[in-house]
Amino acid sequence: MTASAPVLALEHAGRSLAGRLIVDAIDLTIDKGEVVGLLGVNGAGKSTTLRLIAGVLSPDRGRVRINGCELDEHPTLARRAIGYLPEDPPLYAELSVVEYLRFCGRLHGLSGGRLRAAIERAIERCDLGEVRRRLTGALSKGYRQRVGIAQAIVHEPDLIVLDEPASGLDPVQALKLRELVRSLGEQHAVVLSTHLLSDVAACCDRVAVLHRGRIRHQGRIDEAASAGRIRVTLDRAVAAADWTGLAGVATAEPIDARRWRLQPAAAGGAAAVAVAIVARGWGLTELRADDVPLEETFLRIASSETAAEAELPSESAAA
Repeated sequence: MTASAPVLALEHAGRSLAGRLIVDAIDLTIDKGEVVGLLGVNGAGKSTTLRLIAGVLSPDRGRVRINGCELDEHPTLARRAIGYLPEDPPLYAELSVVEYLRFCGRLHGLSGGRLRAAIERAIERCDLGEVRRRLTGALSKGYRQRVGIAQAIVHEPDLIVLDEPASGLDPVQALKLRELVRSLGEQHAVVLSTHLLSDVAACCDRVAVLHRGRIRHQGRIDEAASAGRIRVTLDRAVAAADWTGLAGVATAEPIDARRWRLQPAAAGGAAAVAVAIVARGWGLTELRADDVPLEETFLRIASSETAAEAELPSESAAA
């Protein structure tokens, strides 16, 4: 184990299933205190990538390292640092929540007082107190997901791997789950697989967009905000030439005739832009940070069907 190494490092990792290349050339690092969203449409290779990270599958090219330790060479040591929630939580319907977490804790080598303390800590963090004595098979979908996360964190792993944890949840359950994932990111490294942009925006520090088995984009969620761009909506149509020389505006890019993406000049920022638009009488109805570059990037990547991308089949095709 290397003290300065990232919690997770995928180095040009790839995997074939049934003779077909499913994911290839995956490079990704995650440090403690980060939540990284693995974003992609269904069949993009997210679940296969997470299985490589969790040690369920071995890469047939490249490496997966946990705390600097290669997963293939030291699987027991590396897996002690991993907590994994697959898309379908691996629950035993005949066990209560406490019984199930006790079983999972023992699998990770916990016993006695350490095990009892770990169970109580996981129940508290996942807000399972009122259902602790219920059978897992009698729980709602939201609670089953929370129990699944509890089993993934009961041994306090450095890396938590979550595969579509919000799948099938109602809006209230999804909101609570996002809050839980965000809190986990304060003390662990977290990989969150999802196809929902809203989950990434709410939970993640960084995003990696996976498409047809390869990472096509990586970046911080706040990159767009740090760039300072804004979006404005007007109640009348204006032309590109109308923005020329407008105080406070460096560049203007049309979304349509009434909506524009603007880069404010350094002096005054968004406030100066608002004052200038109002002075022109254009009817400013909305001004907000431009948070759509991620959406645009994702949609562009997800909808692309170039010949190079068509080299890799979907996960479902190889299943």
